[in-house]
Parts: sequence; C-alpha cells; structure tokens
Amino acid sequence: MNDLVSMKDLTEVDIIELLDRAQNFQVYGARELPRKYTVSNLFFEPSTRTKVSFEVAERKLGIDVVPFEAGFSSSVKGETLYDTVKTLEAIGIDALVIRHPDVGYYKELIGKTKVSIINGGDGSGQHPTQSLLDLYTIREEFGGFEGLNIVIAGDIAHSRVARSNADALTKLGANVTFLCPKEWAGEFEAVHEWDEEILASDVIMLLRVQHERHNDKMSFTKESYHKQYGLTKERKKMMKENAIIMHPAPFNRGVEIDEELVECSKSRIFKQMENGVYVRMAVLELILNGRN
Repeated sequence: MNDLVSMKDLTEVDIIELLDRAQNFQVYGARELPRKYTVSNLFFEPSTRTKVSFEVAERKLGIDVVPFEAGFSSSVKGETLYDTVKTLEAIGIDALVIRHPDVGYYKELIGKTKVSIINGGDGSGQHPTQSLLDLYTIREEFGGFEGLNIVIAGDIAHSRVARSNADALTKLGANVTFLCPKEWAGEFEAVHEWDEEILASDVIMLLRVQHERHNDKMSFTKESYHKQYGLTKERKKMMKENAIIMHPAPFNRGVEIDEELVECSKSRIFKQMENGVYVRMAVLELILNGRN
C-alpha cells in the first residue's frame, strides 16, 4: 500500500491487518522503522487530535518530522497543492499527511508524485485514519463487528467521518443507521427520531454540528437540537448495558452530547483519541516500509 486516501480503497483483509498492527503497537510498544524516513503534515484546516496524534506516531517510529504551517507557506501566495507536493518531493520528503477543505484533493496527486499520500481529511469526503481508530475502539470493546447495531447521529451530510465509517462498518458486517434532521441527511437514508434506535444500539456515534460547512443559519438553537437529536441523560439511561458512546471530537457539550456524558462510564471518546496513535503508527509503518 503506497497511499491511504479513502476507506473505499481498503478491503476487509486490509482493514483487519491495520487493526492487528495497531494492536501490536498497543501491546508491545513502539519500534523504530528499519530506516529513516521524512514526513511532513500539511494541514490546511484546523486540527488538534489528528495533527498531534500523527506527530506523536511519527516520532515514536523514529521518523523525521518536517514542520509545515499552511498559513506561512507559499500556498498563501497562490501556489497550488500539486506544486507544493512536488516541491516537497524534490526536497526529499517520503510521505505527506494532508488535510484539505477540497473533497477529493488527492485525485490530482495520486500517480503523479513519488511521495506517499495519507489523507488526514478532505472536506466532507473521507477521513480514513479516524475511521480506523473508531473501528479499533469498537473491536476492542466487542471483539468484532458482525451484527452490531451502530447509530451515527448528527450532521451527516457534512461529515467525512460518517462516510468513512459507513463504508467500513458495512463492509465488516455491522448494521449502520443514520439519525439526523431531514435537511442534514445528504445522500443518505436516515431516521429522524431516536425511538427504538436507542434501545437496539450497541454503539452510538455522535457527530459535531459543523457550523462552518453550513451555507445558511441553523434551523435549530443549541437547546432545541440537543432536545431532539442529542444524547441526553434520559436517552443514555435507555441504552443497552454494554452499549458505548463514541464521538470523533471536537464535541459541543450540551449540543450533540450532554455535558455529564462526555466522560461517563459508557463513553469511549478519550479512548478513541488514545487509539488514534496506535492506528496512525500502523498506517505509517505499512506505507513507509512498503517504499523499500
């Protein structure tokens, strides 16, 4: 595997291999790669978890990390992403982790550069490493995916996490239901009330309301959205005993999730963040070792 840009590109075997590699890192700790590689993280959108966990993963593997700040790069002078990537290729970068607001930005890069591309999120398109860390967290909890009932609730139309996870979870045998306001379903079929979904769910995966991707004002106040579509304390009481709560973060407390539930016993939100380092180490190891 030379690149990772979409969960659609991974087979079930590929996914399980990456999860197993991540588990080895969790159990046995970090190991440096057999030779030195140089990686840069190009983030053209804000990020905390993805950017920092990639940097931690890179350093644990003994990778040389070259800093890149989009706001101080030649992109502000009009340089295209393609030319930026070709420049970094010429300088000697082995791989790039890229987050970019344009959906499918990587299509102009794959096959046209020797640099390996890892998609750190493209607009409302795909976010493969987030999906992999979510899958890792679910497998850690349940041992597998077949027959699990998973509700993904929130701003579905604008969510790269929803798209990536729907592709992967369905491929692995889980039952995925989307829950959101009608105007936020996008191309997906969705339910619009919790009803029996809360009773049947093994995993409730909440999504942030992405105000920055809405062209018009929300038709909900924070309070009304929380009441109709958020995970409230009352709904949490209706969940299965072994059901878990997930969220890719950042989260809006009191909007998609009640303040008190962020760190409750069912929450795996911060565990997801921890698992993100193992998963990103696995992705980097597989891709970089494949360059030999």
